[in-house]
Amino acid sequence: MLKAFAIAAVTALGLSGAAMAAGEGGHIEDVDFSFEGPFGSFDQFQLQRGLQVYTEVCSACHGLRYVPIRTLSDDGGPGLPEDQVRAYATNLLPVFDESIGEERDREITDHFPTVSGMGMGPDLSLMAKARAGFHGPYGLGINQFIRGMGGPEYIHALLTSYTGEDQEQAGTLLHENTAFPGGWISMAAPLSDDQVTFEDGTPATVDQMSMDVAAFLMWTAEPKLMDRKSVGLVAVLFLLVLTVLLYLVNKRLWAPHKGKPLHR
Repeated sequence: MLKAFAIAAVTALGLSGAAMAAGEGGHIEDVDFSFEGPFGSFDQFQLQRGLQVYTEVCSACHGLRYVPIRTLSDDGGPGLPEDQVRAYATNLLPVFDESIGEERDREITDHFPTVSGMGMGPDLSLMAKARAGFHGPYGLGINQFIRGMGGPEYIHALLTSYTGEDQEQAGTLLHENTAFPGGWISMAAPLSDDQVTFEDGTPATVDQMSMDVAAFLMWTAEPKLMDRKSVGLVAVLFLLVLTVLLYLVNKRLWAPHKGKPLHR
């Protein structure tokens, strides 16, 4: 019985290892984002540009159903004035209000719309976190800790790695993308140079738009990232001080007894 169990376990490990190796993603480049590292923080203007790219390009096929619209005015986020957030909410898809039994304009207390239907893409609310563990050996996320590579790098690479080559498989048109697992993706290249016009004058290159929307999607997945870093830093400092105090107390308590023979 034990021997059979051991054989089954080894077989399962071998199959899972092969499956994970077969599912490894494409080439992902390391990118320096402002929010990476223990002291990093979101660039408010980059988040605003990323919101614009999402609104004008991505929102046609992808929703953000887990993101409250009101958070667009948070200090750690895009930091838009409340009146702009209210105006932005009314321009989104209407929401069905069960209390009145009909659709109404969205308010800042509502969430971003859910986009569903034939040909629509996955929700992007948690994309940056969902893809963060796919860049280490067998999905362990080692690179995310060592080199800072995570979900935003994947999103940036995916949007900038189209080669322009297409092929049809089983009636579906696929597009070559060197960052996508398997190398072919059904989503056509969504970005092109000067597709949007940034109010701050930043050139709207594919690389810049990809960086901005990747940062914005990281914020949607981790809106309290800066708060967590602050709390973590305070906790580390507290533990360091506590360690020093414990060392000094221990040294003071045992100093009189050091060097004295043990009495039996």
